[in-house]
Amino acid sequence: MNVLTVDGLTVRSADGRTLVSDLSFSLARGARLGLIGESGSGKSLTSLAVMGLLPAGMTASGSVTLETPESGRTEVIGAPERRLNGLRGRVATVVFQEPLTALDPLMRIGRQLAEPLRRVRGLRGAALREAVTAALSEVRIADPRRVARAYPHEISGGQRQRVAIAMALACEPALLIADEPTTALDVTVQAEVLALLDGLVSARGMALLFISHDLAVVSRVTDHVVVLKDGAAVESGAVLDIVGAPRHPYTRDLVDSARRLDEALDWSRR
Repeated sequence: MNVLTVDGLTVRSADGRTLVSDLSFSLARGARLGLIGESGSGKSLTSLAVMGLLPAGMTASGSVTLETPESGRTEVIGAPERRLNGLRGRVATVVFQEPLTALDPLMRIGRQLAEPLRRVRGLRGAALREAVTAALSEVRIADPRRVARAYPHEISGGQRQRVAIAMALACEPALLIADEPTTALDVTVQAEVLALLDGLVSARGMALLFISHDLAVVSRVTDHVVVLKDGAAVESGAVLDIVGAPRHPYTRDLVDSARRLDEALDWSRR
């Protein structure tokens, strides 16, 4: 069973411009797929279309289905908001680039994390407080009780992203979409968050759709990739094949850029 099936997805702007064109891919439980491309390639719009969260005025056609044994199969495109709200969090969830967009600046971290745990798992009182602490510990936050009492602005960017991951995983989704989740972090913290995501996805057997402009980052956490350019897929395949023998000129440019960056980082460490 595929958790996610995208078939001929096309996204258009309010003025009729095609932003994503005839895109198709699928993800089974436990599979890991990277969507890679430069800014404006359509990768983030694809993630929003999968979640039924396209901005007002944009339209989607084709087919996007989410499916689990518990929820059955749902066509996202054209589905009523009430049906989609039942899928978000439980079947599929997103971690965005900037966690401050996902966190309420006026609410303590623990209270924000408690809400999905209460709603989905029915926890209350001491059991809920312990679950919040456990969720923060799972994403390797030191002193989780202190962080639970903090507001988002009182913790670091890396800690905020870990909190966002904990919130995304609280409902135990079958599909995790990570949309540029490490771009705003420095290199050291980026590596820690990537390792964290890698371990959590493996431990839970989730499907992972990882979106990035950085092929080196994508290759660390996925095994297959789809390369997007101007809203269309220009190449797809196993990560090792794409990195080792890219066929499309655009993909070759991405591979060369990643290699130049790695060489520059290696030189800077000498």
